[in-house]
Amino acid sequence: MRRIACLLAILALAAPAQAQTQTQQTQTQTQMQSNVPPHAWLFGEWTGGLFPAPSVLNAQECLALPVVIFTRDIVMRAVVTDQFYDQRLVETARVTAEGAEFRFTPAPVRAPTTPFNPIPQGATGELGFGCISPDVLRVQRRTENEITFPDCKDFPYPLVRCPAR
Repeated sequence: MRRIACLLAILALAAPAQAQTQTQQTQTQTQMQSNVPPHAWLFGEWTGGLFPAPSVLNAQECLALPVVIFTRDIVMRAVVTDQFYDQRLVETARVTAEGAEFRFTPAPVRAPTTPFNPIPQGATGELGFGCISPDVLRVQRRTENEITFPDCKDFPYPLVRCPAR
């Protein structure tokens, strides 16, 4: 009988310690998750947008020339008339009911790089995504691997996430 009582006493003392350990683990996981930016679900390469995304796409083809690349601090986009990506520095990013919204640091005005790449007449020369404001990008999530940029004339088609290798 004494053995059973001792065993019950040990279990009773061990239970709060185990609960405290689980609570600490939960708090640590929450802290780790809070370090993840709100737009982390967008990280990676995306294709389409400028053109309809291919119905069959392998990783090598997609990663060879993605159209948009999301990182923690920068959003890059391909430009049809230039070999380089336009880069926008993320000032703030927030999650919305439809997806995400980015506010970028004010972009410098783009100057023509060559005589064959002039700024079209009537265009402002601002770097952006063809949206209402060049410093704001709204991302609408359609599915886990498909997004759109509503009200952005440069991206009339949905973008599709590049598959992993």
